[in-house]
Amino acid sequence: MPTLLSIQAAPARRIQIDGRAILSAIHKLPVTGAVLVGPLGLAGDEQADLSVHGGLDKAVYAYPAEHYPFWRAARAAAGLTEIDDALPFGSVGENLTLQGVLEADVWVGDVLWFAHCALRVTQPREPCYKFNAAMGFNGAAKTMAQHGCCGFYLAVDQPGHLRAGEGFDLVPGPRRLRITESFKAKMFKHLR
Repeated sequence: MPTLLSIQAAPARRIQIDGRAILSAIHKLPVTGAVLVGPLGLAGDEQADLSVHGGLDKAVYAYPAEHYPFWRAARAAAGLTEIDDALPFGSVGENLTLQGVLEADVWVGDVLWFAHCALRVTQPREPCYKFNAAMGFNGAAKTMAQHGCCGFYLAVDQPGHLRAGEGFDLVPGPRRLRITESFKAKMFKHLR
């Protein structure tokens, strides 16, 4: 059974990117206990740029824990071993760190059924320049685009609450578009 390993949330705050103070909420921090989930996402979580994150169709961002070793290796290859070797969950900007569900397993319209909440898969996450800053090297967004380790956004079909450590069922939706296919189509135009 797939598992919700960790839950993260954060308010939007100013971070330094290329010498400029930019509003961002990409650096998510762990949340303990039961976390309320409403139509616009987790209690205590914000998105800084609502044109690309947040809203009803992108209320929650989920990311496979299986990709963290890849990002640690990518950071090491970029010479960043001295900063945060651990790369804690939430470093990619995700609200939910999942185990046992990769992008290739997930289709737009699938539902993650938790004991007290239901979240529907809507689309892959597209990397932006803030992701480069979060990972600590300029090629991070391009690396995500090339390798497809993007995670996916979720809409809240049934509000409720979540708790780290709980299992969930992946209930198939219409099975028309896999997250990996959707991501490749979106990234093709950016990589040309």
